[in-house]
Amino acid sequence: MTRDAFRRPPEDVDMVAEERAIRRGSTIATIATLLGFSVAWWVGPAVVDLPSAPGERMAFAALIWAVPGSVLMVAILMVSTARRFSAEDIGGQAAGPPSHRLAIKAAFLQNTLEQTVLAGGFFLALAAVAGGPWLAFLPIAASFFVLGRILFYLGYRRGAQGRALGMALTMMPSALGYPLVAALVLFAR
Repeated sequence: MTRDAFRRPPEDVDMVAEERAIRRGSTIATIATLLGFSVAWWVGPAVVDLPSAPGERMAFAALIWAVPGSVLMVAILMVSTARRFSAEDIGGQAAGPPSHRLAIKAAFLQNTLEQTVLAGGFFLALAAVAGGPWLAFLPIAASFFVLGRILFYLGYRRGAQGRALGMALTMMPSALGYPLVAALVLFAR
C-alpha cells in the first residue's frame, strides 16, 4: 500500500480489503466498548461517587464532554497552525481545496467535529435519563474517543483500512449509547 493510500484513484481501491478492515475495526471497537462499559458498570461506582441528582448528572456529563471538546480544540489548532504557515492555505477554506500538507488535518478536524457532537449528545442524553453506575460509561466513552482520534489521525494516510479502527473506537460508544438511552427511556420508568 502506498504512503498516501487515501489519495488512490477509485479503480485502484480494493473494496473487499477496505470493507474487511472496516468490519474488523468495528468488531474490535464493539467488543472493547461492551467490555469497557461492563467494567465501568461494576468498578465505576466503587471508584467514584457518581451523581444521582439530575443537575449533578448533567454537570458530570458536561465535564466529561470537555474531553472530546479538548480533542476538537487540538484539531482546530492543527488546521489553523498549518494554514498560518502555508501560502497555499492561508486564504482559508473558501479560497480552495486544502493543500497536500493540510488535507489530512482538515479531514481530521471535520470528522472530529462530527464525532464530538455525537458524543456530546450521547453524554447529555444518558445523564438526562439515568444516574449512578450508568454514568460510569461516560469516562470510558471519553477515553475511547481520545484513543480513537489518535488512531484515526495516525492511520489516515493508509486509507480506510488505516482509519477504520480509530473511527470505530471513536464512534462505537455513541453508536451503542443512543439505543441504550432509548431503552432506558422506554423500559426503565
